[in-house]
Amino acid sequence: MCRNIHTLHNFEPAASSAEVHAAALQYVRKIAGTTKPSKANQEAFDHAVHEIAHITQHLLDDLVAVTPPKNREVEAAKARERAIRSGRYAAPAA
Repeated sequence: MCRNIHTLHNFEPAASSAEVHAAALQYVRKIAGTTKPSKANQEAFDHAVHEIAHITQHLLDDLVAVTPPKNREVEAAKARERAIRSGRYAAPAA
């Protein structure tokens, strides 16, 4: 139904508002059990996404990191390598 929600804390550059919104949308989709709400539920769905994105941004702003920020490209490469090793994905063609 939806992709995994990724860690947004302690990255350089910091998570954008679009990334925070995407995570909130994925969360609400998962909880609601639908990717597209009915017309009757659209307002509640949109309100939930807005509120969750808002509080998520506050959380990210308030969290204190004790380790240096992670590099997005390096972490993505590590995730791809783990996926290839696990057999979930094939290695890219050379």
